Amino acid sequence: MTKKLSRRDFIKLAGTGAATSAVLTGCGPAARYVRREPYQKMPEYTYNGESTYYATTCRECAAGCGIVVRTVQGRAIKIEGNPEHPVNLGKTCARGQASLQGLYNPDRVTAPLHRLDRGSDSAEPIDWDSAIDVVAAALQRTRPSEMAFLLGPAPDHIHDLIREMTEAIGAPLPLRFGGLSIFESRATLVRACEQLFGQPGLPHFDIGGADVVVSFGANFLETWLSPVAMTRGFAKMRRGDPERRGYFVQLEPRLSQTAAKADEWIPIRPGSEARVAQAIGRIVSEVRGEPLPRAFALADVAAAAEEAGVDQARLQQVAERLARAERGLVIPGATVLGQPSGLVAALSIMALNASAGAIGRSGGVSIAPAAPAEDQYHRPASAKDVLDLIVKMRQGGIKALFVHGTNPIFELPQSLGFQEALESVELIVSFATFPDETSLWADYVLPDHHPLESWGYQRVTTGTRQSTISGAQPVVSPLHNTRAIADVLLAAGSRASGALLTALPFTDELQYIQSKVTSLAQNTQGSFEAAGAETLAARFQQHGGWWALADSLATAAVSDPSNQSLETPPAAKLEEGEFYLLPFVSPTLADAGANKPWLQEIPDPMTTVMWNSWVEMNPATAHELGIENDDVVLLLSEAGAAEAPVYLYPAIRPDVVAVPYGQGHTRYGRYAANRGVNPLQLLLPQFNEAGDLAFASMKVRITKTGRKQPLSRLESRIGVYGEGLGDH
Repeated sequence: MTKKLSRRDFIKLAGTGAATSAVLTGCGPAARYVRREPYQKMPEYTYNGESTYYATTCRECAAGCGIVVRTVQGRAIKIEGNPEHPVNLGKTCARGQASLQGLYNPDRVTAPLHRLDRGSDSAEPIDWDSAIDVVAAALQRTRPSEMAFLLGPAPDHIHDLIREMTEAIGAPLPLRFGGLSIFESRATLVRACEQLFGQPGLPHFDIGGADVVVSFGANFLETWLSPVAMTRGFAKMRRGDPERRGYFVQLEPRLSQTAAKADEWIPIRPGSEARVAQAIGRIVSEVRGEPLPRAFALADVAAAAEEAGVDQARLQQVAERLARAERGLVIPGATVLGQPSGLVAALSIMALNASAGAIGRSGGVSIAPAAPAEDQYHRPASAKDVLDLIVKMRQGGIKALFVHGTNPIFELPQSLGFQEALESVELIVSFATFPDETSLWADYVLPDHHPLESWGYQRVTTGTRQSTISGAQPVVSPLHNTRAIADVLLAAGSRASGALLTALPFTDELQYIQSKVTSLAQNTQGSFEAAGAETLAARFQQHGGWWALADSLATAAVSDPSNQSLETPPAAKLEEGEFYLLPFVSPTLADAGANKPWLQEIPDPMTTVMWNSWVEMNPATAHELGIENDDVVLLLSEAGAAEAPVYLYPAIRPDVVAVPYGQGHTRYGRYAANRGVNPLQLLLPQFNEAGDLAFASMKVRITKTGRKQPLSRLESRIGVYGEGLGDH
């Protein structure tokens, strides 16, 4: 099995035979028996001083980017993007690079635990055989209607396995939800696509093919949907045509990292986005001399500009530029979808795309291709779906709860009552890799492998024009006494009987994964061909997945949203002393990066703050309130309160305050615990028409505490505000 592997060899592997590829880097069916050992016991194909590369999938979010991990003598030391993968084409974000600090994190859960007292650190280690008995007993003795699985957005093979199991025994289907789900509002986007294209799915915005892009709060260069893919598209829009540079307009209350890259930033009032979109649509139709669509018939341009708090002439300029564009594109983003009328706003923006001829064409919007071997579309859960589960838990309808890949006590607003509802659940099992807030309340913590130690696959739901499924494989041997959740469930199923045993007839996780991707061998229009199951398994891991060679976008619209009447309620008005609260996802930490010191140390791209949370406030507003930099203020909402130091931020509306989401953990390891605040705790359980949380509609009051807390930040205060210069 001896074979040297360089980076160049990795790229060339596609042309080698199946027998060769099966023995390289543990890609073949025998891979379940191969151990990636550290220094003491090295596999025979590992040499001192030489690197071995593994293709796998990043799991820091659900985008499904392909990565290549460099290992030396059994240890992972560097991550880069997979240059073949159609989502990211060799690129990664900071969170992908920092995955190694999750793998080698000193605070990982290293063995299965039985917690003696919920909410306390008192726990005793147990062996895996006993742990599997606990799961088997729970699955066997609990009524199917009284068990629940709450999963994160990745990986897909875990969701598929549990879905098939729950369908077989008549249990509720698993729910998939995480912190980023709140800020992406995927359920709203899927509903809008279903109305437009007649089938559920996420939209694909072809930013790279557009010459004018107008975004309503879509932070696609940061954390939204598939940021690496969209960043590539943005670069193409800017530099793809040497004779013309694409034009970008961002409308949102705060200057985000994405807005900082725009040619124009228009700070509109939260909640006014739908009316502004309809007003722009009316102007576009008038400039083109076309009949006014029904969607814009009620639009009042002057009233929309007044409600948004912007000059009407600016909206006129944006509309005229969009009207004259050959390939204009409008994107509904977080601050739009996270409103009580988020679905109407999304449909208003889709109507604007339709009137501009952007539906289904290059540089426009289409429905993203279904993933290979996908038997049905798996709808993302909404926050309302999770609330329904919480209500059932509170009423005693859930006896056994299994949690994997998500941390709901931290990632859900406290007002939803998830933690309180746990008291009514008899058995809680967490498969957490890290000691997070939710695992602290679990009776058993059965740690899953880290993603870089795991097999799996992830369907790509948006970010590429090609139908894509990303493959994952271990790049190192498990560092601790952990076990894959799939293997735990399969082992538990083998000890059960009846429908449960029938539903899980697989020896191990790898056999299940291979059964799901076998159908790819019949497709000759993909990234590789395979004559049989063994060759397919080898090449699937070798390439890091499978993707179609041709475009697979669904472009035919079955309805025209511009021909339907869209009535939008006015934006909520502020009372005396109130401000709009805008929680936004930290571009560096996102929802699960706070336990990685590399990410904590990266300065926020707009404020350069590190290792903490802050409240962004317009200097004019702060001056009126007598607030200065680093003053700690108390934010009060109907749902709760939070304290954080102020950062005077000129690029935010005077009636808006913003707080990044990513800090505020009470657990989750030494680098994350007791650092900053979680703005989700200020939110009420308010939802839009699709059930997504209306996170952008909250109002708060601000009170000075009289304390100061200097923020750690990279910038010079003298350079930004002239502090310390006196009269000079």
